[in-house]
Amino acid sequence: MKKILSREEVKKEYKWKIEALFESNDLWQKTYDETERSFSELERYSKNMDTEDLYDCLRLRDEIGVNTERLYVYANLRANEDSTNTFYQEMSGRADRLIMLYSRGVSFIEPAILAMDREKLKKALEGKLKIYEHYIDNILRSAGHILSADKEEMLAQIYEIAEGPSNIFYMLNNADISFENAADSNNEEHTLTHGTYSACLESEDRALRRSAFNNVYDSYYKQKNTLAAIYSASVKKDVFSARIRNYDSALEAMLFANNIPTEVYHNLIKTVNKHLPLMHRYIKLRKKILGLDDLDMYDIYTPIVKNTDTKKTYDQAKATVLEALRPLGGKYCEKLEKAMNEEGWVDIYENKGKRSGAYSWGAYGCHPFVSLNYDDNVNSMFTLAHEMGHAMHSYYTWSTQPPVYGDYTIFVAEVASTVNEALLMEHLLKTTTDINERKYLLNYFMEQFRGTLFRQTMFAEFELKTHTLAENGETLTFDNMCKIYSDLNKKYYGDDIANNEKIAWEWARIPHFYTAFYVYQYATGYSAAIALSQKILNENGAGDYIDFLKGGSSKYSIDLLKGAGVDMTKSTAIENAMKVFESSLCETEKLCR
Repeated sequence: MKKILSREEVKKEYKWKIEALFESNDLWQKTYDETERSFSELERYSKNMDTEDLYDCLRLRDEIGVNTERLYVYANLRANEDSTNTFYQEMSGRADRLIMLYSRGVSFIEPAILAMDREKLKKALEGKLKIYEHYIDNILRSAGHILSADKEEMLAQIYEIAEGPSNIFYMLNNADISFENAADSNNEEHTLTHGTYSACLESEDRALRRSAFNNVYDSYYKQKNTLAAIYSASVKKDVFSARIRNYDSALEAMLFANNIPTEVYHNLIKTVNKHLPLMHRYIKLRKKILGLDDLDMYDIYTPIVKNTDTKKTYDQAKATVLEALRPLGGKYCEKLEKAMNEEGWVDIYENKGKRSGAYSWGAYGCHPFVSLNYDDNVNSMFTLAHEMGHAMHSYYTWSTQPPVYGDYTIFVAEVASTVNEALLMEHLLKTTTDINERKYLLNYFMEQFRGTLFRQTMFAEFELKTHTLAENGETLTFDNMCKIYSDLNKKYYGDDIANNEKIAWEWARIPHFYTAFYVYQYATGYSAAIALSQKILNENGAGDYIDFLKGGSSKYSIDLLKGAGVDMTKSTAIENAMKVFESSLCETEKLCR
C-alpha cells in the first residue's frame, strides 16, 4: 500500500521553489499592505478621465495588477500545497479580498474609455497610448456589454459571492470527501485518493478497477444533493451574469470574451458527433482485445496491450520529454531543462491535502509553476509534457509581452500543452522497435483522442444542455442532470459498453464544470495541436509556433492560430484530427488480429 506523505515529509528537491514569488510570508504581507494602499492612487483618475490621462492610468493599473496577481497566486499556490493548512487558507481568503478590491478599483476604466470621444481616442492612439491599441479595440468591441461605472463596481463587489460555488466544490472535493480503500482480486487493500484513482483504473486487475470505480462514485453519491445544489448555483450564476450584461446566452457570454463565435462551439459538437462511429469502433475493439463479455466504464482506461513496461520514473520522464521536444529548437529545450531542474518550477509528488490533478499557474514578472501528482508511469510522463507546455507558453508570453497582453485566452491555453503531448507521442512511436510497445502507444494515442477530443466534447454538450435548461427557467436536479449525462455517455460510447448507472453521476466530480464552457477548448485545442505538431515536424513550422507562444493576448485567439497556420473557424483541423485517429485505429486493428 502506497503511503501518502504529509507536506512536511516531502523532500525539498521534490517541491517547487515558490520563494521566487515571495521570499517569505512577511514579504508577502508587506507587499499586500503596500498594494492595498496603492488602490487610492487610482481614484484620482476615476472622475472625468480624458484621453490625456488614459496612458498614465493604464500604466498604474498594470503595475498594481501585477502585484495583486503575484499576491493572489502565491497565497493560492501555498493553499493548494495542503488544503488542511488553515494559515494559507486564511491567506488565500485575504488574497480573494484583494482581487475584489482591485476589480472594484479599476472598474471605472472601461466605462470611461467607452465614454470618450472616438476621434480624440483615435488620435491619442497614434502616440504613446498605441501600445494599448488592441486592448482598447477589444473594449470598444464589447461596448454593448459593459455597464455603467456604478453597476460595474457593484458587480466587482459581489465577486466573492459569485465564486462561492467553485470555492465550495473545491473544499468539498479536496478537503472533505474521502474514498474507502480499493481491494484487488487478492483482497489486498490499496489507498484510494484523487491521485491514485487513475492508477487503479489502469490496473490489469479488473477487481481493483471495479472496486476503485465503485468506491469513488459511491462517495460522490453520498453527497448527491449537495453537489447538485452547488453545480445548479454555479449554472445560475453564469446565466445571471450573461443576462445582466445583455448576452443572448451564457455560451455567448463566455465565448465573446475571447471573440470566439458560438458557431465554433456548435461546429465542434456537430463534427465530433458525425465521427462517433469511429469511437464506437474503438470501444468494440477494446472489448474484443480485453476478451470481455461486458465491457464496463472502469475497463476503458486499462491498456489493451499487456506485459508492457509502463513504468517511468520522474527522471526518466524528464529526459524523454526533453528529447521529444527537440524539434522546437535549442533555446526552447535549454529553458525547459532549467525549468525542470535548478529553477524549481515543478512540485512533483502527491502529499496529504494537496490539490488533486495537475496544473500550471503563475504570475507576470516571475516564472510559472507546475503542480503534479506524479505516479511513475507513462500517463504521468504525458502529464509532465502537457503542463510544461502550459508553463513554456506562459514563459514566452511574459518574456515578450507587456503586462496588458501578458496572458493568453482560454481558447488557446490548451494548444501548447497538447502540442507537447503530440510531439512526445510522435517521438515514442518513431523510436520504438518493439511491436508490443507500438501497440501500447497506439492505444495510448487513441486514448488521448477519446479522453480529449471525444470526452471533452461530450462534457461540452452536457454544459450546453444544463445551461439551456436553466435559461429556460427549468430546475436542475440531481436526477435530471444524471439523465442528461447518462444519455450522452450512451451516445458517445455506443452499444458495446455496459449500462453502468454510476457513470451517470460523473458530472458531479468534474472540477472544470465550475469554469463554464471551458472544456470544449480541450477538444478544439487538441485538434489545433495535432495540426501544429505536424507542421513543426514536417513543414519547418517551429518558428511560427514559437511566435504563437510569444503572442500572449496581443491579438485575438483566432488570429494568433491563423498566424501559426491553423484556422479554427473551419472544421478542417477537427476533420484532420479524426483522420489521424482513424489511421491509428486501423493500424491497431491490423496489429491485434
